[in-house]
Amino acid sequence: MIRSLLLKATSGYIDGKWCAADSERTQPVMNPATGETIAFVPIMGRVETNRAVAAASRTLATPAAIEQRSAWLFRLADLIALHRDELGRIITHEHGKPLAEAQAEADYAASFFRYYAGCVDQLKPQQLAERPRNHTWTVYSRPAGVAALITPWNFPLAMLAKKFSAALAADCCCVIKPSSKTPLSLIALFSLIEQIELPPGKANLVLGPAGEISDALCEHPAVRVISFTGSTSVGKKLVANTAPHLKRLALELGGNAPFIVFEDADVDHAVDQLMSNKFRGAGQTCVCANRVYVQQGIADTFAEKLIARVNTIKVGNGLEAGVTMGPLIDRKAFNKVQRHVADAISQGAVRVAGAVPSEPQPNEGCFFPPTVLRGVTAAMECVNDETFGPLAPLIEFQSEAEVIEAANRTEYGLAAYVFTASDERAARVISRLSFGHIGHNTGSGPTAEAPFGGMKHSGFGREGGFEGLHDFIETQTLSFFRL
Repeated sequence: MIRSLLLKATSGYIDGKWCAADSERTQPVMNPATGETIAFVPIMGRVETNRAVAAASRTLATPAAIEQRSAWLFRLADLIALHRDELGRIITHEHGKPLAEAQAEADYAASFFRYYAGCVDQLKPQQLAERPRNHTWTVYSRPAGVAALITPWNFPLAMLAKKFSAALAADCCCVIKPSSKTPLSLIALFSLIEQIELPPGKANLVLGPAGEISDALCEHPAVRVISFTGSTSVGKKLVANTAPHLKRLALELGGNAPFIVFEDADVDHAVDQLMSNKFRGAGQTCVCANRVYVQQGIADTFAEKLIARVNTIKVGNGLEAGVTMGPLIDRKAFNKVQRHVADAISQGAVRVAGAVPSEPQPNEGCFFPPTVLRGVTAAMECVNDETFGPLAPLIEFQSEAEVIEAANRTEYGLAAYVFTASDERAARVISRLSFGHIGHNTGSGPTAEAPFGGMKHSGFGREGGFEGLHDFIETQTLSFFRL
């Protein structure tokens, strides 16, 4: 079992108090690197969720001044930075990613609280310079209401930080539901939230499987915003389930990111960027390259350099020294990567890096060797479906027009990457790619200072930047005529 000063209680948190489930049922949290149970947490449902929404609704009636919100956000950023090592250790225990990656996730989470602490002043009432109809016009940014924040397991701390920082800046009261696979990071965060002395009900944590909790959040009339990161299939269900209530949705959904390398690119730099982009979190990130397109003239050179780098990756328990890639989250994830590799090889692709994986044994981690395939074609499953694992399929292309068409041949539109020495070519290609985030000569993902989100079936709404506040505010316009 994991021990930590930030995990004094492995419980939910409602109306300013730690609490178990009414049923007293619990579920285990597993370490994916070892298969061992590291904690038990409550299984909550509709009753606890409705209680959390009621607490949030009561607190919403008492607005917090902008200066107070900024102070809360700055203080929470400082506390996360202060406890980054311990937060990282907790993330590694429940997710499996290497400790350095996990500590970097804590830094990333803190950056969102710090960013919104600094820009919350922009939510102050704005009086228009114009006076149409001889009226004074003032625009107010009001909190949208109770916000439900539903987060995935792959960035258990950072994904919540993106949502909660913006919601708190907007003065929303929140009901937070983490993945059942990785709840400990948010329990630890709530230990820090207690220290900033938010009003009871401002932030509430409900734990358990999605079913009853999600249904309650969709149906409760006081919940006005649902911010969700996860699969497109679940996102579509949220759209259907909330339609009768006209709730506002912010959805970051699935991806199928193309990574495009033209012949004039700096090959060494492109390989460096692919390594940091593709294998972070064992390839279990929504913005990591899923399809690697390399122009034919450099395909052999690119593959040789990539293979050499991939063979240096050390796979293992993220708490062990020298490990640079951890396990997949569970057997289901392992089976999906294995299926994608087998499908590609059955259609003529060749494994050029990565051993045949060993079948995971009971009470052991699901480790999949980082794998590179050549001879990949558009017909293969790994090109048409997001693998979410450490598989880099190399696809050769000839022309600019060909690769643009291939990159856009997906229902998803979250992230893409373009490598070329020509700014003119980059401008042409990027303008024709239907993806919300595009890196030019970089594999870097989102940052707190810039809006991030998807197009098409990758969802709508934005996190980060001032635009990240839009999902949590209602604009109210006051026209005033002085008698």
